[in-house]
Amino acid sequence: MPIYEFRCSKCNRRSSLLVRAGSAAPMCPHCGGLELTRLISTFAYHRSLKDVQDASGDPDRPGPDYYSDPRNIGRWVEKRFQQMGMDMPPEVQQTIQKAREGELPDSVKDLRPGVKEI
Repeated sequence: MPIYEFRCSKCNRRSSLLVRAGSAAPMCPHCGGLELTRLISTFAYHRSLKDVQDASGDPDRPGPDYYSDPRNIGRWVEKRFQQMGMDMPPEVQQTIQKAREGELPDSVKDLRPGVKEI
């Protein structure tokens, strides 16, 4: 089920819509217009974890932007467990993997600016 970009001829707004095979013609989510023109969509480029790590540098000498990428926090934790000769608990491994996939840990999801977790 691909996502396509359309421009509405009625309101001239651009929309990204999920189009299912065999479904009815898409409708503009902004004005309800039915005369949509399919556009050539842009594409996304995703870097591999190795590319991100190479660009971030060494966790022992992190640069000023090292921790702006949350994947590096998990990388640092993994390295510290390895240096201490300890096996990482499965819960920690799962949390790191979820963070790499873009899911925040439960303890972080509900934090608000200026509110401390107890």
